[in-house]
Amino acid sequence: MALIQTTDSCAEDETVCNTVFDLTNNQTAANIADLIIGKPLAITGLVVLAVVIRWMLHKVVNRLVAGAEDGVLPQQVGRALRRGPVAPPTASELIASTRRVQRAKTIGDLFKSIITGVIVAVFGTMILSELGVNIAPIIASAGILGLALGFGAQSLVRDFLSGVFMIVEDQYGVGDVVDVGEASGTVEAVSLRITRLRDLNGTVWYVPNGEIMRVGNMSQNWSRAVVDVSVGYGEDLARVQNVLREIAHDLWQDDEFRTVIIEEPEVTGVEALAADAVTLRVLIKTSPLEQWAVAREMRQRIKSRFDHEGIEIPFAQRVVWHREENAAQGGADAHEGTEPGDVSEHDAVDSGGQHRR
Repeated sequence: MALIQTTDSCAEDETVCNTVFDLTNNQTAANIADLIIGKPLAITGLVVLAVVIRWMLHKVVNRLVAGAEDGVLPQQVGRALRRGPVAPPTASELIASTRRVQRAKTIGDLFKSIITGVIVAVFGTMILSELGVNIAPIIASAGILGLALGFGAQSLVRDFLSGVFMIVEDQYGVGDVVDVGEASGTVEAVSLRITRLRDLNGTVWYVPNGEIMRVGNMSQNWSRAVVDVSVGYGEDLARVQNVLREIAHDLWQDDEFRTVIIEEPEVTGVEALAADAVTLRVLIKTSPLEQWAVAREMRQRIKSRFDHEGIEIPFAQRVVWHREENAAQGGADAHEGTEPGDVSEHDAVDSGGQHRR
């Protein structure tokens, strides 16, 4: 039994075999040379090509990871908008930066593992083909397996891909306050398949990443406090706007809020004309997650200043008419010079339960 099986002639793509046959005119020597030199040389070339492709793709992944570590809008953008010299990063910014770096590295390692697995599968099949193994059943089996997985795990694949892109694009992370449509709240955990949120009532929501059609992030880079103030129609709007500007400027200059408010607040003017009030709006750009505290402080200062300035903040009122149908009341009304059914000044009360005079 022969230890080495050789073919009777060289194939067109067997360069070493054809070269040796042209030099020696010996088919056996050509086949042996192709087996000893040609096959190892082809396999070595495939291995080198696989290593080069893997290195290049890993370099691309590293660049993507480096970009994801900085975020879509770097934290320095928000800090650069503040007045004066650039302050050192706050604790929340450091936590967010660390979280983003860890997530970027995690998704980078995942991409590298996928790239390595695909390259090994493709070039491994090509090497088996060079060794004379029939790869047709392998390719057919891989196709059938891929179809089965595709039909059986469509939602899982969609969740996985959505999670990958969400992490790469840094749409949100742990600690962010987001609105994902059906649920909104603080992000507690993020994985490649689901996102876990806790809303204001304490309810925990598990949202599959593939079901998230849009994301509203209320705590990325900077936020804005929107304060609407209603005043009566009888007030001087120019004076009211000047008072609001003074209140907002004092808040902007306050040492407690100096590192929280990014830009000087803006009074935009009249926003709406309601049935019983005129609404004015104040806009305050703040650091992430600070807009609610700033808005509460602004409203408290507005109430105190308006009380001091005598500016009316209107509230809904109602008038209740009391009618007495008995004869005794009618006689008393007639004695006082009023007609039955008329209302005295003591009969009109507002919603607070006090008599209007």
